[in-house]
Amino acid sequence: MNKIIKQLKNELKANASEQVKKGTERFFKEKVKVHGANAAIIRKISGKYFPEIESLNKREIFILCEELFKSGFGEEGIIAGLWADRINDRFTSTDFKIFERWINKYIDNWATCDNLCNHAVGEFIQMYPDYLAGLKKWTKSKNRWLRRAAAVSLIIPARKGEFLKEIFQIADNLLTDEDDMVQKGYGWMLKEASRKYQMQVFDFVLKNKADMPRTALRYAIEKMPADLRRRAMAK
Repeated sequence: MNKIIKQLKNELKANASEQVKKGTERFFKEKVKVHGANAAIIRKISGKYFPEIESLNKREIFILCEELFKSGFGEEGIIAGLWADRINDRFTSTDFKIFERWINKYIDNWATCDNLCNHAVGEFIQMYPDYLAGLKKWTKSKNRWLRRAAAVSLIIPARKGEFLKEIFQIADNLLTDEDDMVQKGYGWMLKEASRKYQMQVFDFVLKNKADMPRTALRYAIEKMPADLRRRAMAK
């Protein structure tokens, strides 16, 4: 297994460039650790090596994912999230604690957070909706990435029109969060929910706009018609 990880790392390094590295770093306010491989290369390498581990049991694959997260390199964290999602048909209820630990211990930027949570964690929640209560607990965490994860794990379900009640509860819990990464996360969640429930999201925004940070508000109303956006933004 270590041989696969070593080969993967070497291939990422071989396909990295200083130009991509500098360009990637500009996307983040915080300092990030990246090789400098672009998104297409990351996905290609992820797809190339996954067949070599697919026959392993879930625990072994999760160990490999954790090794990638441990490196701290963004590209390796992205691949870890992609691999975890590839085996979502093997998820069991006990995996929630694993995802929580990964986010708490290894996630340090919005890209690896969203990659893991939009897909693997989001799939898990759709399979085990009782764990929506766990997402609500994350909204109270001191860790900004767990708080963001509480929202962005519901991006795909929100787009499908699922879990509206819980989406509003999570948005309410995060409403006055001072961290812009969290504000953007729950604003994005509301925006996706507005695709199916435009007026319900609009009413939530109007009700709470005095307290909602402008960053979150702008994200939430982004897909709404111009007249609704104007009403939401009016003082």
